[in-house]
Amino acid sequence: MHTITDYIIRERWEDFTTEEHDRWKFLFDRQMTIFQGRVAQEHIDSLKRLNISADRIPKFEEISKILKEHTGFEIAAVPGLVPEDIFFKMLKNRQFPSTTFLRTPDKIDYLQEPDIFHDIFGHIPLLVIPAFADYMEAFATIALKALERSAEDVIRAARIYWFTIEFGLIRQNGGLRTYGAGIVSSYKETIYCVEDPKPIRTQFDLARVMRTDYRIDDLQKNYFVIDSYEELFNATLQDHTALLDSLQKLPLIPAGTMIEGEENIPANTPL
Repeated sequence: MHTITDYIIRERWEDFTTEEHDRWKFLFDRQMTIFQGRVAQEHIDSLKRLNISADRIPKFEEISKILKEHTGFEIAAVPGLVPEDIFFKMLKNRQFPSTTFLRTPDKIDYLQEPDIFHDIFGHIPLLVIPAFADYMEAFATIALKALERSAEDVIRAARIYWFTIEFGLIRQNGGLRTYGAGIVSSYKETIYCVEDPKPIRTQFDLARVMRTDYRIDDLQKNYFVIDSYEELFNATLQDHTALLDSLQKLPLIPAGTMIEGEENIPANTPL
């Protein structure tokens, strides 16, 4: 049986080329030009707090030192996607697995497997926020229980991760902002998720999230809106056994669908 240590590698930061540091700078600067009014303020503030900048690809050791002081999290370098059980166990141990490669110029706008820009620029900043760090650990507990139950429950747990940690929206300053790593590391979706009228935006509801289908190769058709990170944490504290049992009897909700009684939250006025 594999353990967490089987998947942890050395970062090898010294192997990054000048071209890769320049590519990081391009990606970083491009995102920062569109962040204000679209991305959660905590994300913007945390980039500064963690000293993540355009100057160079960050070193995991430097970021982990700051993270540990605030929330006990640290970054663990991994070679790529890791098995689900290992991934969830790492989160439960307050370790965030990050890849160590940077996307190539031909995949500058999209790649299916997460790279260091997605992981460090997208995921890591909110892990310095105690409520969000607590949520990550609590989510991992749900996911590990799902692994013990059935493949269908694992899929439902994956939808929680997808619609919150990767593609979540939050209300701030009278409008919508994104906190999801899959969005904040994407130039196109950062604008689309809060300003385009096409997608459906509804209030976060855990059962609804676990029933909602999604695509991994296109802009999202559904987004779920929270009022605070504490809301996510509190939703994960309940006993999910009865909820998971009830969901087995309910149909999957197709992407881009609203259900009776939901309110479609309007998009922000374009900046």
